[in-house]
Amino acid sequence: MNFDDILSKIGGFGKFQKLLYVWICVPQIFLAFHMLVSVFTGAVPPHLCRSAWPSGATPSALNFSLLSGPDGRPELSCNMALNHSSSGTVAPGGTAAPGDRHPTTTCQDGWEYSKETFQSTTVTEWDLVCSNSSLNNLSSSFYMFGLLVGAALFGFLADKYGRRIIILIGLAIQATFGVAAAFAPNFYVYTALRFMVGTSISGVIMNAFVLGTEWTGLRQRMLAGIITDYFFGFGYILLAGVAYLIRDWRKLQLAISAPGFLFIVYIWVLPKSARWLMANDRKEEAWDVIQKAAEMNGKPISKDMEMCQVYHTEEKTELKKKHSLVDLVRTPTMRKQSLIVFYLWFVNVLVYYGLSLNISDFGMNIYLTQMIFGLVEMPARTITLFTLNRSRKFSQLAFLAVGGSACLLTTCIPSDLPVVRTVLAMIGKFGITASLSIIYVYSAEIFPTVIRQNGIGIGSMCARIGGVLAPMMYLLRDINPHAPMILSGLCPLLGAGLTLLLPETANKPLPDTIEDVEGESLRSNAITRSGYYGAAGR
Repeated sequence: MNFDDILSKIGGFGKFQKLLYVWICVPQIFLAFHMLVSVFTGAVPPHLCRSAWPSGATPSALNFSLLSGPDGRPELSCNMALNHSSSGTVAPGGTAAPGDRHPTTTCQDGWEYSKETFQSTTVTEWDLVCSNSSLNNLSSSFYMFGLLVGAALFGFLADKYGRRIIILIGLAIQATFGVAAAFAPNFYVYTALRFMVGTSISGVIMNAFVLGTEWTGLRQRMLAGIITDYFFGFGYILLAGVAYLIRDWRKLQLAISAPGFLFIVYIWVLPKSARWLMANDRKEEAWDVIQKAAEMNGKPISKDMEMCQVYHTEEKTELKKKHSLVDLVRTPTMRKQSLIVFYLWFVNVLVYYGLSLNISDFGMNIYLTQMIFGLVEMPARTITLFTLNRSRKFSQLAFLAVGGSACLLTTCIPSDLPVVRTVLAMIGKFGITASLSIIYVYSAEIFPTVIRQNGIGIGSMCARIGGVLAPMMYLLRDINPHAPMILSGLCPLLGAGLTLLLPETANKPLPDTIEDVEGESLRSNAITRSGYYGAAGR
């Protein structure tokens, strides 16, 4: 009898599992806060070089409207007139008249920032504008790099020391370094602290998902990803309201981080993974937890029940010895499918965070746009439940095509129609969010059993690389204002085309060996599919 048989006897999704999902899902709200808070803390308000002020002007008299939007006047934001005495006529509101042209030099006396939307941001505090504007994007990329490091580090540690302890450590790091970031004395310390928060996010997301799936019965296992994703979406929406009420970046950072210390109660309420304990020869501990779960579910069992370690078979030991990462690209069909799947992981996360972290580009109120983008998450994740059963391949293709086409169309809409641009961006976000949900299960079914975990692991790493590059993508605006959205459109469309080269996996047996994929040996027995939905690549 293996652990899945035990779960079927004690209840695969009873009161114990439902309570466990409460503990797993609540942190997802705060994870969404940390993932997306830079939209507000790193926002760039309209700004004016102080040296460009007319004599006697006060900050309240300045007209920042000329500097707003993509058609703003960068010569007023980043430069000052070289000849102060001939700085020309001043337009109403305290800015130089549009017709004046004088030799300019870089701003030397700092900037004045509009406080209409934000009281303060990291940009206004440390002057991350003009020649220093790239630092703002690099800070977000460094945070995303923390996710990559955390995925590798905490994934290894969780396999060695257990899911529960790593979740607890991750939550402690998240709260401690998140609060510390609110008191950062300079930009570089702030970036380093945010990097640490990023590493903890990966540790919590991955292991909360794994802990949930390891306690959930086979039939209900896909709920692990679906439920947690909904709570992440709820955090997405809630952040808009929190940021609207708190306009100072330090207070906002503190508000989303300090409640994390309440998770100290998880020391007493979060259970260990009995499956992991059994796999690591700690059967007595595993049995204690199993008995508690059985009693809570109203299905007590006796200790006479036969138990055996999960994954402890001669066949699987042999499989581990014979296969490695190289097998993902050793043979022609595996190589083609692996490279396409890795690209799909990369492009989904690249565009998902490219849109999520740069909502101010669409011209509408930033708080309203954030809420709309969060609301889109719910139907996007729900619709995949209905399309996946029909076709994995064409579901992936269709949502990539929808997302990419909508992003491309935004470049054709003039800046004076922000509502239309936002609607198209929302459709793009819808398509990419649905596509990102699908790639979890699709890739798990494409890779054969012997290298499935390796394939998903490399795919998740490619996703993290996409996350690192997403903020940097917007540096391309210096080349062309539409370049980021063009890239956000073309990359998914290329992915949609490449998806045509992948096999259909819906209602078909999972491949066990590389020979199954290459077509040398086809299995006729139907294999029960495991639920690989979740937040592991988020």
